[in-house]
Order: sequence, then structure tokens, then C-alpha cells
Amino acid sequence: MYRSVPVPAATDFVITNARIVPVADASGNRAEAIESGTLTVRDGRITEVAPGSVDTSSLPTDTEVIDAGGRWVLPGFIEAHGHLGVHEDGEGWSGDDTNEMTDPNGAGLRALDSIDPADLGFKDALRGGVTSALIKPGSGNPIGGRTAFLKTWGRIVDEMLVTQDLSVKSALGENPKRVYGEKKVTPSTRMGTVKIIRDAFVEARNYRAKRAQAEAEGTPFDRDLVKETLADVLDGKLAWDQHCHRADDIATAIRLSEEFGYRLVINHGTEGHKIADYIAAKGIDVILGPLMTTRSKVELRDRTLATAASLAEAGVRIALTTDHPVIPINFLIHEASLAVKEGLDPVVAIEALTINPAAIFGLDDRLGSLAVGRDADIVIWSGDPLDLNSRAETVFVSGRRVFDFDAASGTAHIADPLGPTLISEP
Repeated sequence: MYRSVPVPAATDFVITNARIVPVADASGNRAEAIESGTLTVRDGRITEVAPGSVDTSSLPTDTEVIDAGGRWVLPGFIEAHGHLGVHEDGEGWSGDDTNEMTDPNGAGLRALDSIDPADLGFKDALRGGVTSALIKPGSGNPIGGRTAFLKTWGRIVDEMLVTQDLSVKSALGENPKRVYGEKKVTPSTRMGTVKIIRDAFVEARNYRAKRAQAEAEGTPFDRDLVKETLADVLDGKLAWDQHCHRADDIATAIRLSEEFGYRLVINHGTEGHKIADYIAAKGIDVILGPLMTTRSKVELRDRTLATAASLAEAGVRIALTTDHPVIPINFLIHEASLAVKEGLDPVVAIEALTINPAAIFGLDDRLGSLAVGRDADIVIWSGDPLDLNSRAETVFVSGRRVFDFDAASGTAHIADPLGPTLISEP
């Protein structure tokens, strides 16, 4: 049960008597846990992480002191591939704006324009200690659109936005083959899907050359939103988030990326364990999951919870995903727990929810660790997050305390980003 509370004031605070799991240091290197330490936050950023206690008498009078009582403190988790706000929980067709399936090339689309911060999934994210998410449009189109990286608490997407200059979503395999095959138009096959993508990049190359010539000559040039986005991919400004499950589709994704020279990130990677050495040799990152689904389509028939361990052991950097709302976003930690049960190193499992997704998209200077200077996206857990019995008890987003779980009543208190709404009655 959720109960909204007023918008919290931004305050400076210190968390003391905590088992701190920084995950990584300021240089991005793995950092060991601090068995009993103190973490300080000022102006929404982490300013100190150190073992031992703090002399509270030396703190400014407006600094809140939070005694963690030995609880675990970790950076907020990052959902690296989800549909929060664009596929709203409990809203049916009216709240599903994930796919604009009227054109196979949706490179001109932006997820930001479909995200509703009132989606119940944002509350679930806080419940699961997820403080930010890369929200992706599409899965039915060969090219779905530009993604948006948001904090998971706020009233307006523009205020929640970290950046929308990270990646473009694309899909191979069954989804576009089914969607457009049923329409009796291209693409109805895997080779048709790849042709759509290849044609789009060839056109973007030509567009980029004509644009450069026009700029050099100082002549007018008609801008094209679709080609502008794809030119940014070719220029390395945006990564290519490639939905693919089967091993052959993963290989196709790699082949295409090498043909056009863009930076590929494999999304889902269900059969990645079959070619883990190949993916590792190519230096490709994988956002793996969701791991807890049924075999709802043919390309999932060989899915296994052991894929994470296989990829990590081969040397592939992985992040984990719920693909919310396919799996509820608050179960992100359970994706990691189940992967650990099937052989994934517990340290890597936590990295796959924090520093890895941040680093994959170049956000590790702000997110994914409890290093000094990082955003104060912090979660106090009742115990080891990988333990099924542990809960996210307190969540801070950008230094604001937005979630508390009251164990006595079993109630989650979530700060209402719009504040209390007063209704006058006649």
C-alpha cells in the first residue's frame, strides 16, 4: 500500500553507522564495502564516504543525521532498458505509447514525448531501489526511436531528465517480422528488417555528406529529423540499442555495426551464452534480460538464468533489465539474485545494476556508485539486497528523501512530486 506525503525539502544529511557498498571509486575501479562508515551529502551530491563515525557537533545545524543502524547503503539501481511511462501499468491500450508501428523507421521519434510521470511504475521503481531508468521506445519497428534517461521521481519529465542524447532503439528478430508481416508489407522477414536498417544508414550517410557540403558552401539545407538522428549514430554521438534474442540475430547486429561503424549495445541477448566468447572478443556490452519471463515466443525457448554468468565469465560487461512492464521494475534486484543462484558473482550482480549501466552509457561520472561528486541517488536497505528478505527502506533521489518503508505498518510512504492537493468542497 502506498501513501503519498508532501514534497520533501532538499536538505544536507549524513548517513552514519552504515554498511556502505560504494561499488566503485571516483576512477571507476571496484571499491570494497565499508563495514561501518559514514556518507555525507550536500547540495544533492555525495561529498564524503569514509569508515567510522562522524562528530555530529561539528556539522552545520541544518544537517540531518540518519543512523542506519548497521543497514546496507548502496547507490540507486539503474534500469538500463525499460518502458516506464511509455507503457503505463494498469492503463491498457490508452497508456501504451511504446510503439509507433505505422512506419518501420521511427528514428525521428523520441521517448520523452510519451512519458507520463504519473505511471504507477515510477512508484514501483522506488520500492525496488531503482532511482533512474533508460526509457526506450519501440520493439516492433526495425528502428524505434531516441531513448530518454530519467530519474524515477518527479512531476515533469523535463525536470526528471538526465539526458536524451544516449541512444536509439532498434529491433531485430520476431517482433518487426511479425508486426509488418501481418500488414503484408516490408519487412516480413529477418532479411527485410535488416534491409530497412541498412537503407536508413545509407541514406543517413548521403544526407550527412550533403549537409556538410551545404554548410561548407553556405547554402540552404532542408533538415530531416529521421536522418539527423541516424547521422548522430554514425558520428558516435548516440549508441545503437539493438533488441535481439537469438544468437544469429546477435551476430547480425554485430555485422551491421561493423558495416556502418556505430557503437552497438546488445539488448536482451537471450542466447548470448551460446556465443559469449564472440561477443566478448568484439567488445560489445550486453543489457541482459528479462530473465524471469516465460518462453512466450520461439526466440525465448533457450532462455536461461545462467546466461549472465556465462557472459560475465567470458569477459562481457553486462547490465540487467526487467524490460518493465514485462517484469515489474521493483523486481530488478531479483533478476540479479536469480542470476547469482545460477553462478553469477554477487559483486558483478550488483555492478550490473549500478556502475555497469552507468558506464555503458557514459554516465558513471554522475551515477552508479557512491563515489564523491556523484548524484545522491542512495538507497538504505534492511540487509543484503540480494537476500530475498531484504527491503529498500529509504530512497533518496538527487538528495531528496522520496521513499520510506514502515516495517511496523507495512506501508510505503512516497513523496508526492506535485505536493499536497487541496480540494475545497462547497
